[in-house]
Amino acid sequence: MNKQQSTTIRRLFKTILGFYPVMLPVTIFCIIFNAAVSSLPSIFMQNIIATLETSWQSGDWNAVSGKILNLVLILTIFYLLSLIAGFIFNQLMAIITQGTLKKMREEMFNGMQRLPIKYFDTNNHGDIMSYYTNDIDTLRQMVSQSFPQLLVSGITVFTVFCIMIYYCAWLTLVVVLGVICMTAIIKKVGGGSAKFFFRQQNALGKLEGFVEEMMNGQKVIKVFCHEEESKVDFDKLNDALFEESEKANRYANILAPILNNIGNVLYVLVAITGGVLLLAQVPNISLSGLPIGISIVVPFLNMTKQFAGNIGQVSHQINAVVMGMAGTQRIFNLMDQQPEQDNGYVTLVNAIEGPNGIQESEKRTGVWAWKHPHQADGSVTYTKLTGDVRLFDVDFSYEEGKTVLHNVSLYAKPGQKVAFVGSTGAGKTTITNLLNRFYDIADGKIRYDNININKIRKSDLRRALGVVLQDTNLFTGTVMDNIRYGKLEATDEECIAAAKLAGADDFITRLPNGYETMLTENGANLSQGQRQLLSIARAAVADPPVMILDEATSSIDTRTEAIVQRGMDALMEGRTVFVIAHRLSTVKNSDVIIVLDHGRIIERGNHEELLAQKGQYYQLYTGAFELE
Repeated sequence: MNKQQSTTIRRLFKTILGFYPVMLPVTIFCIIFNAAVSSLPSIFMQNIIATLETSWQSGDWNAVSGKILNLVLILTIFYLLSLIAGFIFNQLMAIITQGTLKKMREEMFNGMQRLPIKYFDTNNHGDIMSYYTNDIDTLRQMVSQSFPQLLVSGITVFTVFCIMIYYCAWLTLVVVLGVICMTAIIKKVGGGSAKFFFRQQNALGKLEGFVEEMMNGQKVIKVFCHEEESKVDFDKLNDALFEESEKANRYANILAPILNNIGNVLYVLVAITGGVLLLAQVPNISLSGLPIGISIVVPFLNMTKQFAGNIGQVSHQINAVVMGMAGTQRIFNLMDQQPEQDNGYVTLVNAIEGPNGIQESEKRTGVWAWKHPHQADGSVTYTKLTGDVRLFDVDFSYEEGKTVLHNVSLYAKPGQKVAFVGSTGAGKTTITNLLNRFYDIADGKIRYDNININKIRKSDLRRALGVVLQDTNLFTGTVMDNIRYGKLEATDEECIAAAKLAGADDFITRLPNGYETMLTENGANLSQGQRQLLSIARAAVADPPVMILDEATSSIDTRTEAIVQRGMDALMEGRTVFVIAHRLSTVKNSDVIIVLDHGRIIERGNHEELLAQKGQYYQLYTGAFELE
């Protein structure tokens, strides 16, 4: 076991002990008691054989029968206690195992909610799902089966070894030599399989990620007749998983037959050695002080079989232990991911405007303000939330050395509609990602109501921004639930008003159960345009002062777009709005249109001004209409 595996095991036990500080020690005690009781028959066998030897010589069978009866009675009592301990162990182990998995899943999921968007952009979603399925399942097998069995085997081996030492050092030495051989094989073979089991878990995660990707893209696969290529790609990943699994199990599965044969050979060696010692009348070296006789050799053979059998049991659990450690390492790797950093201390609060300025209110007033504590003098100032957004000389790159935005400066006054246009990859969506602080800028400043957004707590910043993305995401639940997702405390009336504003009320009322219609699988029973309308309604019910519309009408037909545009105009009224659109007809009425090219602002102005310049915007606009 290498250092990383040892660290993983220690951390896992520490975690389980933290979950169950009383239950786990009780369970371990019951396991130890059961294992110790399983070793007692050897002692009782020695006593019974010794008693029979004495009675054979003396002929006093009455005294012998009474003594044997007492021994059997004591052993029966121990077995009854063992039965009770086993019952307690099984009940507690079920609680500990499932409880540990539940708590681990909770910690993983809660930790995942704190991860930055970058993590999900750079990791396959199917691989992330594998943490909650395959890796958790390997952990379950290790905690519920492998660890208890290893503990039982360990305690049994230790107890039997102590009994062996007590009765005969010569025969114990033979057993020790056999155990050294077994241990060397377990270390060599088991250690070799560990790295392959870890690779197996990673390969399984990649395969599941590919399957999820193919399932989501089935329509594209069918349209472009890409079935055969998909099979080839799947076979490559499947073959990689097979190879890693085959290597891991090849190592692990050869252990059992090797150890079983060594155990059989050891049994024969102990029998031969015992016979030689008995015939040669070699003096016994033991703590018991008993001479070597049948009463020692026969129980010793039983203990040898028990000893070797429990070491063999260890080998049977190596697969599950190593695989479980690989899964547990992956789980801990997820839990150890650096959470999204947030050093913001400016918060968003309900406010009241009065003669004495802006004051904080405990009740919802419809007026919001930034609460800004100042560390220098301990004072607190309030700034009304108006939606004034400004960027100053912003540089940004997703990867070091590949700058996406170059020296971008712009401003959006409260109530202004600012549109970003440009070719794909120009940096339009990147700017909106920076406004939400999904990513942090490399250089420059972004100010919201003249406050550096790095000082604003991220959750409060995002509450002040409404976003409608090009890709819609609906959740399992009713239509009403999905609209209310924008503001959980919203009433049904507010949700319906938001749907009407977005132009979604008409199709919702025609659904089988109206607003109570259940949606599943990301709204598969709705058209793409209807899903987008619900996404817009969700943003409308949040009622933020700043809206970001990233291709919000890209999936809506021309007729529906006209309906939505009226609702969008009402939604955008009095708000600062950032619009990303390829359909230039949707941004004609913007106060400011910013043309981006390779992360640089090359033109800015309103529709008429940019047409008069006859630059890039003019070419995009006239070219679009020529194509139409």
